[in-house]
Amino acid sequence: MRRFLAIFNARNLEFFRDRGNFFWNMFLPIFLIFGFAFAFSGNNDAQYKIGLSGQTPDTLEFLGFKYLQFIPYKAGDAALDKLRHHQLDMYIDFDAGNYYVNTDSPKGYIVERLLLSDRGQSLHRQSVSGQSIRYVDWFVPGVIGMNIMFGCIIGVGFVIIRYRKNGVLKRFKATPIHPAEFISAQMFSRFFIMALMCTVLFAGTNFFLHFMMNGSYLDLAFIAALAILCHISLGLLFSTRIKSQELAGGVMNMFIWPMMFLSGIFFSLEGTPPVLQTISRFFPITHFIEAARKIMLDGATLAGVMDNILIMAGMTLLFLITATLIFKWE
Repeated sequence: MRRFLAIFNARNLEFFRDRGNFFWNMFLPIFLIFGFAFAFSGNNDAQYKIGLSGQTPDTLEFLGFKYLQFIPYKAGDAALDKLRHHQLDMYIDFDAGNYYVNTDSPKGYIVERLLLSDRGQSLHRQSVSGQSIRYVDWFVPGVIGMNIMFGCIIGVGFVIIRYRKNGVLKRFKATPIHPAEFISAQMFSRFFIMALMCTVLFAGTNFFLHFMMNGSYLDLAFIAALAILCHISLGLLFSTRIKSQELAGGVMNMFIWPMMFLSGIFFSLEGTPPVLQTISRFFPITHFIEAARKIMLDGATLAGVMDNILIMAGMTLLFLITATLIFKWE
């Protein structure tokens, strides 16, 4: 335990004493949240989103109108939830012969008039209501996830690779420290740092922007903690054998950039090619963002995001066991 605590404290002091790195990691996500909140505070988006399910008729010209995006759904409940939160402007269930609009949505009114102008009278009108979701409400789980991804993968991977390059790990090899002790100390140090930063990030921005929170803060904290552990394990996996920081940067970026753009941080993957949606399921950050949005926006419980929890837990064990087995001091 003394060996573990010595490494744990040393790594924490190393991080907090590097003031430039500390303030960059702390304030960049805050600037992103406030910047996107300001940039997308208007209602000038001219694109309309319509959810579809069932067998679409070939004679409905409405389906060929410009500036309308049609998103297929297998389950009507998922589409209705998005319609309530103004993430869809209309939902059409052709099998039931119904179309649904949100009575509080001005864009839904426009889309309904377009549908009725094209023989849409054969469909029966149904209505729902619900609170509108601001872009910043939808975006904040993505920023927290991006902060976790960069802070854990680079913050753990680069540090250990730097230790190896500078001969620090070679000196550790001459001590009684076991690789499992060293790895666990690095994990808990980074977990403590990232948990603190994510808490300050969320609480600090929420004080001014008042994010929508329909679920439990404890559930959100649990999901974030699991995501931090999962990405720390992934960062450890990158650092087990690589000696060059240049090579490490290339390898990490090869994984980080696809994760950043295909995990739903900045935009929804609905309507994208199915192959991209399938690839995104292999990224741990995708499951955190998906679970966090369900908790915050839809009021889901841990049982409602259990599939995301099990996948992240499985990835964490796989990454951690592999990193411990193949870890090399030199």
